[in-house]
Amino acid sequence: MKISTIIIAYNEAKNISDAVGSVKFTDEVIVVDNGSEDDTGEIARTSGAKVITLEKNLGYSEAKKIALRKCSNDWVFWLDCDERVSPKLADEIIATINDDKNLDNICAFEIPRRSFFIDKLIRHSGWGNETVVRLFRKDCAKFSDNLVHEGLIVDGKIASMKNPILHYTAPDFKSFYDKQIRYAHLSAEQMVRDNVKVNFAKILVHPIAAFFKTFLIKLGFLDGVEGFQIAMINFIYVFTKYSNAYYLQRNKNTMEKRI
Repeated sequence: MKISTIIIAYNEAKNISDAVGSVKFTDEVIVVDNGSEDDTGEIARTSGAKVITLEKNLGYSEAKKIALRKCSNDWVFWLDCDERVSPKLADEIIATINDDKNLDNICAFEIPRRSFFIDKLIRHSGWGNETVVRLFRKDCAKFSDNLVHEGLIVDGKIASMKNPILHYTAPDFKSFYDKQIRYAHLSAEQMVRDNVKVNFAKILVHPIAAFFKTFLIKLGFLDGVEGFQIAMINFIYVFTKYSNAYYLQRNKNTMEKRI
């Protein structure tokens, strides 16, 4: 059984070669260069991927839908640029896909993900027990329309794998902070799309709740300094999301009144 891998990339010149290299065990690697302003596309092509170049950034969800339509194989593996497939996971995927007994009525597989903050493996803070659906049959799965944190909608049985994807989400503090702020603004736009009402109470309460949930309930304090930093960034992320949604919503209401 053959597998296609899809990777969506925007200004990922530092990451794309290693990402592509970690999925060379699959039969086809498709990189959608989502309007990058650096050498992402050329590096991906040199690394052995098929590259689809978009003139402008269409967002995560739309780019993934484009990649999925270009896949030649029935089974698809989705990888982010800041992720790597561990050698043990590669072996497990190959063994699973080539064993017909393992594929009875299965549409997708969820895979553990181990995330690093700078150079430290985070075992708590909501990151420690994370699983993500990444290997799927393209005839029974599709991507959601969310602007950020888009996921797979699977129509069928989801099984589990044992070995992890390695997630280097925070190579340094600044890049992680900047990424969370970018995601917060996209999440705010999604909230407005979904008509989620935002008021002062939500702006006040939700960021505080996010901090305590990460640091105390999800045992972030056991991750030390990094756990505190993750909790604080979660606070800032939620504060930024709700604050931006508040003003986007207010501007939308003002425009509708004028019309």
